[in-house]
Amino acid sequence: MRILYVEDNPELRETIGLLMEGDGQTVTSCASAEEALELDAAQPFDLLVSDVSLPGLSGTDLAKKLLAEDPLRWIVLCSGYELGAYPGSWGPNVRTLLKPFELEELETLLGTIREAVDGGAA
Repeated sequence: MRILYVEDNPELRETIGLLMEGDGQTVTSCASAEEALELDAAQPFDLLVSDVSLPGLSGTDLAKKLLAEDPLRWIVLCSGYELGAYPGSWGPNVRTLLKPFELEELETLLGTIREAVDGGAA
């Protein structure tokens, strides 16, 4: 499973990016939504994991752009504040992760998404 991880904090980007690697998962990290759009345009990723608060284009705007092209895209939005049910209305494969999150929460979520991607559900 190819994961695109967008986080503007360099320490978090490196740490979380490394934690998501392995078990058939490769991670490409970048610092902005604009860079993420360029990377995804070359070859769409299986999963976008993005911080919501980014300089320039926000993580939610990035998610909406990708979902406009493919409403079944897998997207995880990470935020320091509760987003409620709102992102879930954008598509069946949009999830949220409240920061700070436990590593187990991230691993469980990634495992669920990987099973769906591998099973052809997305």
